[in-house]
Amino acid sequence: MGPPSLRILLASTPVGPLGSGIGGGVELTLHDLVYGLGERGHHVEVVAPEGSLLVGERVYQVPGRLQPSSQHAPRDAAIELHADSVLPAMWQRVTELQDDVDVVINLAYDWLPLYLTPFFAVPILHLISMGSVSETMDAAIDDVSRRFPGRLAAHTRAQAATYPSPDIFRIVGNGIVTERYDLRLTPDADHPLGFVGRISPEKGLEDVAELSARTGRTVKVWGMMQDEVYWHRVRRDRPEARLEYQGFLPTDDLQAALGGCAALVMTPKWVEAFGNVAIEAMATGVPVITYDRGGPAEIVVDGVTGYVVEPDDIEALAAAVARVDTIDRRQCRRRVDEEYSSTAMADRVTAWLDAVLVTSRA
Repeated sequence: MGPPSLRILLASTPVGPLGSGIGGGVELTLHDLVYGLGERGHHVEVVAPEGSLLVGERVYQVPGRLQPSSQHAPRDAAIELHADSVLPAMWQRVTELQDDVDVVINLAYDWLPLYLTPFFAVPILHLISMGSVSETMDAAIDDVSRRFPGRLAAHTRAQAATYPSPDIFRIVGNGIVTERYDLRLTPDADHPLGFVGRISPEKGLEDVAELSARTGRTVKVWGMMQDEVYWHRVRRDRPEARLEYQGFLPTDDLQAALGGCAALVMTPKWVEAFGNVAIEAMATGVPVITYDRGGPAEIVVDGVTGYVVEPDDIEALAAAVARVDTIDRRQCRRRVDEEYSSTAMADRVTAWLDAVLVTSRA
């Protein structure tokens, strides 16, 4: 007889509907958690902003004004919560549903769910989706860690290290539904490079443009056009760069296009909590070249599934591009199958839930 199934409620990010791309990696994390936990026999439902795509057994659609992201706010900024915000409306819905579930997992990087943790009868767990960017959030996270040890998780050690007390987090990594990704053993004939991410300054697209200008390589760019002014500035400042914007694609279309790249290049200017696009690329056999900054550097095995180079070093990027064809693309896929599948992620999260529930019932 297998382990008992759990009734799990996932609370999504309030910054955008599921499927919009506004929620960034949280959207993919939530989708793959629903799939992986469902494969393990758990019953999973979701609370998300109105307009979200259907994910799993049920998505409770909540109307309201989308919550601004904390990502670009000053560290000492006050918490912003409008009267018609979707965030409190979502957590009102969680309150109404709590008697029907065994546990709630919060995926939002927001103060309110952390503050509400002690007021629920059901255990509230928090999978923190960003590194430390807010003093108020740091304090709220620390308060939960003291009052409810074990209820906080992070994606990577690098992400956890941005907080004052890294040891308060359980490291759960991330995962994708590998069955959706086709292994490509050879890139397209012109060996293009790839860049996947929001078009926004923290992603460091200017370094990719400089890499293209120095090497003459075409870079195919996929992602939500979050900051069009920034995109045009990058193009203006590096007119010789061969950047080709391909738009924001759904997963099935993205993996098919991405598989034709010789390498994915990641040049973050901030500490990426994880870097879902790294495992998406590797699942298609594409090696990843990344700065040694944040989660992607933990995902990539240097010299085996790609290369990890010094941050902000364009020459090091170019040198890695020059030797990327020596990487065995099968090794890239194997790494994802073993460590970053949705079922591997679900197993890590289930172990976390079991540990918390044992403590909660004691």
